[in-house]
Amino acid sequence: MILGDLLGVDVYNDDGTRLGRVADARFVVDGAPRQLLAEARLLGLVVSPHSASSFLGYERTGLQQPWPLPSLLRWRHRGSFLVLWEDIAMIGAKSVRLREGYTAYSPALDSSGP
Repeated sequence: MILGDLLGVDVYNDDGTRLGRVADARFVVDGAPRQLLAEARLLGLVVSPHSASSFLGYERTGLQQPWPLPSLLRWRHRGSFLVLWEDIAMIGAKSVRLREGYTAYSPALDSSGP
């Protein structure tokens, strides 16, 4: 599956309740160093209950300028969360299902994250 095909797909919990749509993916670079970079691996998916559009990186920083953009994006993505790859039970062509007991982390990956 191509990651771009996953963006905008509906996400459901284990009992079938719709939680939102895939808005983004989070990667970590922690593999063995290569010529240019270390290897990247998928950490998890960001689920947004209100919008499948991108955060444009504003959720990961304290940027407040240009004024309307960060405020609008944070409002649009209120309630969004990061779900780790280990908490994904199934990925299909039209939906993602989370495992029972999944943990919802802040999409900002701050000190409350994994």
